[in-house]
Amino acid sequence: MADEVILLDYRPSPFGMRLRITLAQKGIEYEYKDEDLQNKSPLLLQMNPIHKKIPVLIHNGKPICESLIAVQYIDEVWNDKSPLLPSDPYQRSQARFWADFVDKKVYENGRNLVWTKNGEEKEAAKKEFIEALKLLEQELGDKSYFGGEKLGYVDVALIPFYTWFKGYETFGNINIEKECPKFIDWAKRCIEIESVSKSIPDQDKVYQFIVEVRKKRGIE
Repeated sequence: MADEVILLDYRPSPFGMRLRITLAQKGIEYEYKDEDLQNKSPLLLQMNPIHKKIPVLIHNGKPICESLIAVQYIDEVWNDKSPLLPSDPYQRSQARFWADFVDKKVYENGRNLVWTKNGEEKEAAKKEFIEALKLLEQELGDKSYFGGEKLGYVDVALIPFYTWFKGYETFGNINIEKECPKFIDWAKRCIEIESVSKSIPDQDKVYQFIVEVRKKRGIE
């Protein structure tokens, strides 16, 4: 019996992008369902009754929620092609650490750059955001990707946020390439990979989404 795979998602979501990249990298066919987050579908509420959030991966009728957990699930189930997590337990633990770091430091501070009105909060977020990228540059070292010579788990966790960089730079008043050139070089390598480029929107589309949401929220 063929696997039935459905992804409940929302195009600008960096968390959904993680799953799209992973599914593309593995060559997995799936049905994409774009959610209206202001009017969530009965299927989303049924499949993620706790958080009621996207993305949700549905595999043969069973839901897997939370993006990093779902990426790991895909990597374990379809383990015959393009492994993302290292086979060594210690290296695997480190990859999970840095993916968690992305959520706590890159996502959280990036969110404050685009959605916060408070000047002090924004300045603190700007400082922490650049510090986080510099730490990631150190972790990357001389490798092409965080996964070594191939796209890995941390790369998949992190590269979706690159689509938000125009928004971060505009509303956070920062020049990321000037501050973290090595990071930008890594991002450009990633988006040359087909599974990445076809799974993420370009920065201008995400920027327009940010502008529209800011207007709705009265953030000017």
